[in-house]
Amino acid sequence: MHCRGCLHPVRSWRHGRPERPSSSDPVRPTGGRCRPDCPRGSLPTTEGVLTMVEESGSELLEIIETPLLADPVLLLAMDGWIDASGAARVARQHLLDGEHGRRIARFDTDRLLDHRARRPTLHLVDGVSRRLEWPTLEVFLLESTAGHDVLVLHGPEPDHEWRAFSAAVVDLCRRLGVCMVVGMGAYPAAVPHTRPTRLSCTAGSPELAERLDFLTATIEVPAGAQAAIEMDAGRAGIPAIGIWAQVPHYLSGSTYPPAAQALLAGVAELTGMDVDDGPLAESSLAARSRLDDLVARNPEHVTMLETLEAAYDDLHDIRGQLPDGEQLAAELERFLRNNGD
Repeated sequence: MHCRGCLHPVRSWRHGRPERPSSSDPVRPTGGRCRPDCPRGSLPTTEGVLTMVEESGSELLEIIETPLLADPVLLLAMDGWIDASGAARVARQHLLDGEHGRRIARFDTDRLLDHRARRPTLHLVDGVSRRLEWPTLEVFLLESTAGHDVLVLHGPEPDHEWRAFSAAVVDLCRRLGVCMVVGMGAYPAAVPHTRPTRLSCTAGSPELAERLDFLTATIEVPAGAQAAIEMDAGRAGIPAIGIWAQVPHYLSGSTYPPAAQALLAGVAELTGMDVDDGPLAESSLAARSRLDDLVARNPEHVTMLETLEAAYDDLHDIRGQLPDGEQLAAELERFLRNNGD
């Protein structure tokens, strides 16, 4: 068998399995490539061609497929970080629901996760242990949209080896030709639900931050693995940005669809992707109507809402700075403490 790219010999397959290599055989299965650095290794996998699993330079990452992509965008949508009201989770689910995407890479969760904190699920049938379902951290390829292929990294945020994990993600971006990395999150803020959801951003470079029509701030806050990826990608020359929705602080523990809808709108603005937010738009209208009804029943809540609306309207310039960095940092720290992070 020969590499489809450079015709270098690759060990053959017999009876549906690869021949067992000798202990001195340096060749690894690479999805039809002779070696990871094959100069023609970006050829797409074709129908009917066996796809083997490649291990990247990082032992944390297992590459299942190296497809030929069109200006791919990588969306970071990991659970467990700052995600008030679960806005990023809802946005990710909206993107993945009904999608016939395919898994192209996975990470070694035995090394990255603390299974005592993120335990596997045991499936029992009539008292018999049938299946153990382990948490996964994977990269999926979705359908192409508006000239971009979309990759989604989702699963639990790692508990260990953040530097190695970030380096592995950036290495994957290089291999696949990722043109932009976009993270999503949400944090509690002193904003009312009766106004449009504001987006703020963190960027891998000052130039990128200046190009965006999102709020910026100068503050110090606890960081997540997403921040490490963002910075490492920026150093590697890959544009990287985090989009953060401001969630009314009194709703940070409840599902708030308008924040998820705003995140998807921000992703679409950044990347040019086509995002159908129809179902989320309906959920957002229903949520606002329900909240209006609840607030109207309590005069104190009405007063609080009017105060928040006045403050929001005074800062209506979307290019303005956040009003109080220390207050925002304190709000984030309280949110993290209350959510066990």
